[in-house]
Amino acid sequence: MASAFETVIGLEVHAQLLTRSKLFCGCSTEFGADPNTHVCQVCLGLPGSLPQLNGRAVELAMRAALALGCTVRERSVFARKNYFYPDLAKNYQISQYELPMNEGGALRIELEGHERNVGITRIHLEEDAAKNIHGAGGGQVTVVDYNRAGTPLMEIVSEPDLRSAEEAEEYLKRLREILLYLGVNDGNLEEGSFRCDANVSIRPRGESKLGTRVELKNINSFRFVRKAIDFEVARQIALVSGGGKVVQETRTWNENQGKTITMRSKEDAMDYRYFPDPDLLDVLVAATQIETARAELPELPLAKRTRYVSELGLTAADAQVLTQHPEVARFFEQVVAELSRPDPKKQDKWGKRAANFIQAELLRSAHFDGLQAQLGVSPERMAELLSLIEDSTISGKQAKTVLADMLTSGKSAAKLVKEQGLSQVSDTSAIEAAAREVLQKNADNVQAYRAGKTNVLGFFVGQVMRSMKGAGNPKLVNETIQRLLESSEV
Repeated sequence: MASAFETVIGLEVHAQLLTRSKLFCGCSTEFGADPNTHVCQVCLGLPGSLPQLNGRAVELAMRAALALGCTVRERSVFARKNYFYPDLAKNYQISQYELPMNEGGALRIELEGHERNVGITRIHLEEDAAKNIHGAGGGQVTVVDYNRAGTPLMEIVSEPDLRSAEEAEEYLKRLREILLYLGVNDGNLEEGSFRCDANVSIRPRGESKLGTRVELKNINSFRFVRKAIDFEVARQIALVSGGGKVVQETRTWNENQGKTITMRSKEDAMDYRYFPDPDLLDVLVAATQIETARAELPELPLAKRTRYVSELGLTAADAQVLTQHPEVARFFEQVVAELSRPDPKKQDKWGKRAANFIQAELLRSAHFDGLQAQLGVSPERMAELLSLIEDSTISGKQAKTVLADMLTSGKSAAKLVKEQGLSQVSDTSAIEAAAREVLQKNADNVQAYRAGKTNVLGFFVGQVMRSMKGAGNPKLVNETIQRLLESSEV
């Protein structure tokens, strides 16, 4: 039964930009350093210190905005967002408000076969706050690590277009994917370089006016986003259905308790007392810079998936898996290019074969760390392995063993096949001898086959392959068994 309420969700994603230094000073953005070692007078907010904008952060934010269809302002302004909390040494955060760098845009998502666009309100630059560490030393003390203070962030604010936790999760996955392909963010949720705040409200179905929203703060996994939104929607529906009212506030997800809990009452924009930062000049971006950045955009995941389906004949599901990370897509394309080098017209054949093997065998052992991917072999060596299957030197089953050895030894497929004597047997006399022996030992199944129970053919193939220790050419084994079964020789 459909709920009487409609869920309305808007997301605010804070994505750390991949710069070597902070947004307004030269301190390092490296993660994991000893507390308060990547700091200076600017990020500590010492009197008289002056910020200086990192131009690389502007370039990366513009790159993301263009990929998402936003309009890039040729002039934008930094503002001071005032609030008092230990993680802000200056007691204000430098952000953008009335004149953000980028506005408009959309992100296409697909769920259960249905595609639609989710609007993007704005993408603006701001500095990150420091990190509060509560309960330090096992006590009641809170300490502050300012290494993160001043790290360049890009805040991506969606329109309230999402209608379920599942849609929110899909939006975040597709957004993270795009930022990875652009090389502007490493997508690392555990380290906090890709964080999400969700604004959640409900309203009577058919109503156009938005309900009172609750902000769910700093959720650092897709699974937690989904669980937090589902809980919050159920909480609000129960509250309103019982005659209560939703209070505008900020809550967070407590995984141990399995629920959202109150952090503080939610302020409106006016409470932050925004005003232009007098220490920073306007950000000016020339139209020529914008067009140059647009021309340099790489092929994005959605376009790749479409191309893999149309040009290589992959299924939509296969294309999705192979484009989930830019390094996987790059690896796959290089393997296909290597295999089809002698005959480019066979690109679709090799595309399907490479896609199947990479997904089934290689990705299960792959390791991903942000933009980095450890696949264990080079595209050239993977192409060599697939070629050995194609020319019947080894079987598909043997290839799995060879790949495992390649990953541990670092040796090429050809060398391992030679060392281990794994060459596939295509000697028809040897195959026929093995087949005859299997058929003679299983006379009852031979009679069953000849009586019409043809599904026992797979049993015979398996027995012959086992007797030949997996080295028999599967195609020749199959053909030989059928020939013998359909003759009166056995």
